[in-house]
Amino acid sequence: MAYYIAPRFLDKLAVHITKNFLNIPGIRVPLILGIHGRKGEGKTFQCELAFEKMGIEVTLISGGELESPDAGDPARLIRLRYRETAELIKVRGKMCVLMINDLDAGAGRFDEGTQYTVNTQLVNATLMNIADNPTDVQLPGSYDSNPIRRVPIIVTGNDFSTLYAPLIRDGRMEKFYWDPNRDDKVGIVGGIFAEDGISPREIEQLVDTFPNQSIDFYSALRSRIYDEQIRQFIHQVGYEGISSRVVNSLEGPPAFKKPNFNLSHLIESGKFIVGEQQRVETSQLVDEYNRLNRGRSYQPAPLPEVTPKIQPSTNGSPTHHSVSSHLSLETQEQIRQILSQGHQINFEHVDERRFRIGSWQSCGTIHIDAESDAISALEACLAEYSGEYVRLVGIDPKAKRRVVETIIQRPNGKN
Repeated sequence: MAYYIAPRFLDKLAVHITKNFLNIPGIRVPLILGIHGRKGEGKTFQCELAFEKMGIEVTLISGGELESPDAGDPARLIRLRYRETAELIKVRGKMCVLMINDLDAGAGRFDEGTQYTVNTQLVNATLMNIADNPTDVQLPGSYDSNPIRRVPIIVTGNDFSTLYAPLIRDGRMEKFYWDPNRDDKVGIVGGIFAEDGISPREIEQLVDTFPNQSIDFYSALRSRIYDEQIRQFIHQVGYEGISSRVVNSLEGPPAFKKPNFNLSHLIESGKFIVGEQQRVETSQLVDEYNRLNRGRSYQPAPLPEVTPKIQPSTNGSPTHHSVSSHLSLETQEQIRQILSQGHQINFEHVDERRFRIGSWQSCGTIHIDAESDAISALEACLAEYSGEYVRLVGIDPKAKRRVVETIIQRPNGKN
C-alpha cells in the first residue's frame, strides 16, 4: 500500500534524528523526542514509515517491558538496548535509533491506583542519566571508559504529564504533539483505502462524515467491510469444521473477492462502529460496580462513645460541646478545603518497610467527593491500619493528577 507520511511528522522526526548525529559547536541537543497525542492517531505507525523512508534501523522497547518483579531489570534493559544500538551505528555505518513505545503506560503515574515502584523510579532516573550523558552509558557491574556513539531516543505516549517532570524538561526531551489536521487525515485515510478504488473526493466525504474519529477508526472500518464474506465462508464450512479448514488445511487459504467499498456502505458500517463506541461510553458499568463496592467497603467503623464536655459558661450555666469525630480539627478543615475546590479524596496506607520505597496502597477508597464519606472512610482506615502510615491524597479529576499528599498517621515513635 502507498501509505501516507504526514510532512510535518516526517520533518520533525528527520530534524531531531539528524541533529543528534551532527556535532554543532556550542549547541546542546535534546537526546529524546517525545511524540504524544490522542490514542489511535498512528504515532507509532508514522514513525515506522518515516524510519523506512530514511533507511533508519530501530531498536524497540515496549512500555510493558518497563516493569518487572526484579528491581532494576527494566533500567538495565534500557542501558543494554542503548549500547546495542550504539554498536549497530558503529558496525552498520548508518543511522539507528532507540524507540520506546507507550512510555507513559510503563513509567507514568495516572491516578491514586497507580503504584510508583522502584522500577518506575529507576526507569525515569536511567533515561535522565542517558539524556545527560549520551556517550557514557554503563551497564551495572561493569565499566567501559571508551565513549560510545550517541543514539537518538524516540518515545511515544498519550499523556506525558503523567511522567516524572524532570525527565520531560526541555533540555532532555523535545516534545511533539501529534494531532493530525484534516489534510493529514485525508492523506492517511487515502493511503489506507488506496487499493480499493475510492476517489479522493469520496475519501474527503468519508473523513468529513466522521470528523472526530482517530486514524485507527478507518483501519477498523476497512477491516469490518470483509466481515460479511468471512461470515458467509464460516456458514459454508460450518462452525464445526472452520478450525481444520483454516489452520493446517491441505486446501490452502481461502480466497475472498474484493468487497463493496462504495461510500454509502462505508458510512453505514462506520455509523455502526460509532454506535458501539457510544455504548461503551454511556454504559459506565464500572462506576456502578464501584458504587456497589464502595457501599460495602465504606461502612464507617463504629466510633467510640464520646462523652460531651461540659464547661462553665460566663453566666454560670453549663455549656455542652458535642464532638462528632475524633479526627483533629486541622484534618477536617483540610478535607473541607480539598472538596470545596472540586477535588476528590483518597486515603492510602503503607507499612514501615514499604514506606522506605514509597510503595503506598489504597485503603479501598475510590474518588470520595463528600465530606461525611471522607471522614468516615478516614476513620475506618486509621482504625484498620493503626500501626502503619496513613496519608490523605487530594486528586484533581480534570487534570488526573495529585494536588495534595499529607501524612495523617505515623507508627508510634515516628516523626
